[in-house]
Amino acid sequence: MICAYKFLMRPTVGQQVALGEMLRDHCSLYNGALQERRDAYRHVSKTSVKYGQQSAQLKDIRAFDPERQGRWSFSSEQATLRRLDKAFAAFFRRAKAGETPGYPRFRGVNWFDTVDFPKDGDGCRWDATPYDPVTRVRFQGVGNVKVNQHRPVVGKVKTVSVKREGERWYVILTVEQAQPEPLPATGSVAGIDMGIASFLTTSDGEHVPSPRHSRKAAAKLKAAQQALARFPRVRRDKRTKNHRRAVERVAALHRKVRRQRLDHAHKTALDLVREHDFIAHEDLKIRNMSKAPAPKPDPEQPGSFLPNGAAAKAGLNRSISDAGWGVFLTILTAKAESAGREVIAVDPRNTSRRCPECGYTAKENRPTQEKFHCVSCGHQAHADTVGALNVLRAGLVRREAAPV
Repeated sequence: MICAYKFLMRPTVGQQVALGEMLRDHCSLYNGALQERRDAYRHVSKTSVKYGQQSAQLKDIRAFDPERQGRWSFSSEQATLRRLDKAFAAFFRRAKAGETPGYPRFRGVNWFDTVDFPKDGDGCRWDATPYDPVTRVRFQGVGNVKVNQHRPVVGKVKTVSVKREGERWYVILTVEQAQPEPLPATGSVAGIDMGIASFLTTSDGEHVPSPRHSRKAAAKLKAAQQALARFPRVRRDKRTKNHRRAVERVAALHRKVRRQRLDHAHKTALDLVREHDFIAHEDLKIRNMSKAPAPKPDPEQPGSFLPNGAAAKAGLNRSISDAGWGVFLTILTAKAESAGREVIAVDPRNTSRRCPECGYTAKENRPTQEKFHCVSCGHQAHADTVGALNVLRAGLVRREAAPV
């Protein structure tokens, strides 16, 4: 199985400058390759340029510009071209599926934060010594950079990536590991219902409260963003020290919320995986759930619009984003796989409207957000617990129906 490790790097001042130049030059390569594809399609009879053609030009590009392109790893530049190729593949896939395609865009220096090295030992070298809190990773054109290795790396390192987050630098390793031993069986199964008031509710009736990290930090974020808004918009290299400090303050608050959300997701998923052999959850389409409502034109007054509940929906969308359902479900699936547990996603439709006692399904069964009262048999329970029970039953049915 493939696992990822993320460690904080401690570069010197000179190494920080070199890492920034590496990002800048790879960003320039990405934008140049994108421009070539655009020009070839627009001006040369709709000709499509592929990755193989652009990769074949790298040798000449490095020879023409040894100061900026020739000093970095050939493999990392190939990875940047593959990144662009994947962006175009995703664009064509979305266009073919009838979705909003989103044509690949040029990247500013501030929006290009990752450089990939496809193979350890080719342009980079991870220190493979036994666990050491302070180890090093070597990058071509940068040198040996100190790494705060907070846990041992188990397995063979396959790829290495450099990532900038604000003023910090991280190294990300993908490692090939043997499948770990599964956790002892508990004989327990559970269904979970994701929500806003409670982060999740299990079929056993347990409620995990929603941490609402973003809402708790809203006051500090508002003050920091107001302080940042007082500065005029200027280029990054023209910012004053106070301006850069204000930018970093906003970024630091967002990073803290993100870390808190990840920490909560990891701990909650770990508890579920340790306690249950089988977990069923709703197959949520989070992107569709957080869409803004469509405007409603007023037929009597052209150019005017009727109320469409956009303000209330915006508040709901913020709560959905703050909960981080997608991140949690991804982490839950990964932890379950490594622990030998089974996770199944089921159709979420009517899970909170179907009576678990008699099976009657109706909108009237849920008079309020929390209350469930079946109008057919009179069964009463918490609506989220009912949803979790129905999710569990649907998951068990799907598991039994799955081909062996």
